[in-house]
Amino acid sequence: MKTHAPPREVIISVQHLSKIYKVGAERVVALHNINLDILTGQVICIIGTSGSGKSTLLNQLAGLEKPTSGKVLIGGRNISAFTEDQLARFRQRHIGFIFQSYNLMPAMTALENVQMPLIFRGVSKQARNKAAKRALKEVGLAERMRHKPNQMSGGQQQRVGIARAFVAMPRIIFADEPTGNLDTRTTIEVMRMMVRMSRENNQTLVIVTHDREIAEYADRIVTIRDGVLIEDKLNKSLADRPEDEQAMLERETDPVRQQEPQGETGATPSSPEQEKATSELEEYSPEDMREQRSGQ
Repeated sequence: MKTHAPPREVIISVQHLSKIYKVGAERVVALHNINLDILTGQVICIIGTSGSGKSTLLNQLAGLEKPTSGKVLIGGRNISAFTEDQLARFRQRHIGFIFQSYNLMPAMTALENVQMPLIFRGVSKQARNKAAKRALKEVGLAERMRHKPNQMSGGQQQRVGIARAFVAMPRIIFADEPTGNLDTRTTIEVMRMMVRMSRENNQTLVIVTHDREIAEYADRIVTIRDGVLIEDKLNKSLADRPEDEQAMLERETDPVRQQEPQGETGATPSSPEQEKATSELEEYSPEDMREQRSGQ
């Protein structure tokens, strides 16, 4: 695998960020003086146990909560000072979300769910239909476009969620415990998919998790404990490690594969998302989306 050039531009800058909640007469310090710069195209994992402050930090990065003090800058703009309307417009244009519980609209098909961010951006029906189809093919769901969430497995629903997050080519993707409801094998597929897609488009991927194995897919791991950033280190992403090393680690973390006989076996078939589906249809290309993004 080719070595990825280190990203240069700071896309997210967290400066002296603190968040304090008032619970009755008590003051609960959720975040204390966090300073953090995140680079364009970086895959970064914020890891911590339950109650560590990692979810609060994610909410601050995404502009879902206001800080008690300090600020968050995205692309040099202080989103902590934005009004709710400004934040909503900003998120529509620049941010995608991947959720643990998928957050799909149950009455809509996969295709319709993926189109949602493009509807909010005012993209034409024809263009968003092409973009959504392309995104679903990219995540290996070309045959599931007309299925509703209750007709799909958890892994398939999360792939729809990934397609929805990436379809509008946002600059930043926030993934909150993205594999929390998935089995081991599906977790591996989903993590590889997210890392690959973010790198192909030089998008910043911010993953929040409590799982050390998930953190291994990041280029950089930030650990938070009791609202304080205690460690910030670079990491050799599992997605960049040799295939034989990946296979070994996957066997160690997959109890089903651990029980498989070690006799003579054939080649492991590639997963659907590892082979891009081809189509005779004219597609709305990523280049088109980049041009739309640069013009905003």
